[in-house]
Amino acid sequence: MNSILASRPTKRLPPWIRVKVRDGKNRNEVQELIEKEQLNTVCQSAKCPNIAECWDRKSATFMILGDRCTRACAFCAIHSFKPESVDLDEPERVADAITKLGLNYVVVTSVDRDDLPDKGSDHFVNTINAIRNRLPDIGIEVLTPDFKGKSHLIERVVDMKPRVFNHNVETCERLTPAIRSGGRYQRSLNVLTIAKEFAGETTAVKSGIMVGLGETDDEVKQSIVDIHNAGTDILTIGQYLPPSSSHWLLDRYVEPEKFETWGAFAKQIGFKAVASSPLVRSSYRAEEMANIALGSIE
Repeated sequence: MNSILASRPTKRLPPWIRVKVRDGKNRNEVQELIEKEQLNTVCQSAKCPNIAECWDRKSATFMILGDRCTRACAFCAIHSFKPESVDLDEPERVADAITKLGLNYVVVTSVDRDDLPDKGSDHFVNTINAIRNRLPDIGIEVLTPDFKGKSHLIERVVDMKPRVFNHNVETCERLTPAIRSGGRYQRSLNVLTIAKEFAGETTAVKSGIMVGLGETDDEVKQSIVDIHNAGTDILTIGQYLPPSSSHWLLDRYVEPEKFETWGAFAKQIGFKAVASSPLVRSSYRAEEMANIALGSIE
């Protein structure tokens, strides 16, 4: 843990961060089905603040390849220890859950699996195939790890023609070594560039960053420029919220007005779709963002 950040007192939650609690038939149905099928969602594992809203809208981000990550990023709530064997039946169970929920759009993500020769890319392919076999017209977004920057693994996933290929840069270049275990800032930018190279007109490339980790405003703007220059179409910017006291401590709460300024800047330099506000996360209103970027709606 960074000693400077660890010495800072806990900050009180500002009013613009507070989330309305929702509980209803749809949310309960999603939770019951996920538990029945023994599936993982990033909504739960990453302690997403939007879980109530998304599940109430019958929207979820499925996390494949287990719930144990081979990396130990300082900001992340997902467990970091020896992962289990790949569950070969998981793609069919994910497809079954999506079918039962009646979804038109789905986001599929995973933990890092640096222990696997293919870094988990084949499991993404198998999951996409399983979903499309059940629902040929569904929109599929993938939020992938960096696959160690291996071009052929990135190409393999992009060749499946997901509606969106997403890989998050997460933070500025200066903070990346301390915060992203095993992650490299330039490697993540290269992943986006490779994805854009292989993506056709029906696939948008997406990335996101968090703020409040200790970055400066200038570093936020530079990250936005770097991500755009890598060939990215969609950008998300959200507030970092520490999952627990043992994670990277919060540096600041960023006011909504500053998020608006960064969002406007991102659009000005050429991003096709931007979501920038405190509670934005990678998968929040994912279908809407994809439609904007790919021209389905004005």
